[in-house]
Amino acid sequence: MAAGNWSGVNEFVLMSFSFLPTEIQALLFLAFLVIYLITLLGNSLIILVTLADPILQIPLYFFLRNLSFLEIGFNLVIVPKMLGTLIAQDTSISFLGCATQMYFFVFFGVAECFLLATMAYDRYVAICSPLHYPVIMNQGTCTKLAAASWFPGFPVATVQTTWLFSFPFCANNKVNHFFCDSPPVLRLVCADTAQFEVYAIVGTILIIMTPCLLILCSYTCIAASILKIPSAKGKHKAFSTCSSHLLVVSLFYVSLSLTYFRPKSNNSPENKKLLSLAYTVVTPLLNPIIYSLRNNEMKNALSRTFHKALTLRNFIL
Repeated sequence: MAAGNWSGVNEFVLMSFSFLPTEIQALLFLAFLVIYLITLLGNSLIILVTLADPILQIPLYFFLRNLSFLEIGFNLVIVPKMLGTLIAQDTSISFLGCATQMYFFVFFGVAECFLLATMAYDRYVAICSPLHYPVIMNQGTCTKLAAASWFPGFPVATVQTTWLFSFPFCANNKVNHFFCDSPPVLRLVCADTAQFEVYAIVGTILIIMTPCLLILCSYTCIAASILKIPSAKGKHKAFSTCSSHLLVVSLFYVSLSLTYFRPKSNNSPENKKLLSLAYTVVTPLLNPIIYSLRNNEMKNALSRTFHKALTLRNFIL
């Protein structure tokens, strides 16, 4: 980081939802606090259950465990500071704190894009090559695919955050968002940012569209295989194995695309804040709900885990 930046701007001010009345902000605080706690609990339960239950030791739940870990990280990076701006009006964030928040936001966002593509590939192999599935998706392959999903987040987050925060900032330090996202922070820069903006646009398109195209290819092949199944029961069973993932992917990519690919004329800062809530707050909440309520194996595993916990508690008492 350039030393001049530190002397010009020592901290930023997150505008968050300051455009709303205080009473509405208090209600939002309560709502987001409940969502935050449920999200942490739900995703933590998925991690614990998929680790503890021997029946769930298959690739699908290995990747789901990674996704839940990702969602917890996403929430920890964004939500606590947002809650502080709502209830305590603690809207300031240090220069380093803002850079750190942006780094991990980009890191987790990129990793989730690629992890969702990896999960789509897993469903493709399971449905299109069921006999070869145990051989193709062995433990070594799953570990490599998970590592390949997490890795791109490191260089992308490092380049974007270091480059952006090396610019000189103006006297205005008000970030018109509830977290340090790249576009609103970029508006505070007092320098020519043309090259960075080209990089950001091309990078965003590649990071979002590449996994999205892989997911579309996977589900095109899956749909073709399902249509070849003669019985309606067989088609329903095959579709049910990937419906939860398809729903999660749709929620994530639709909200992400509406936030970053809408024309600026149709995307006011207030609208962008509301859209950003979809993939930073709502999607992490819905993931454990979708995978638990729409998945009999997960529901049965949760039931077994709770039963074991109660039995152990009664035995100790």
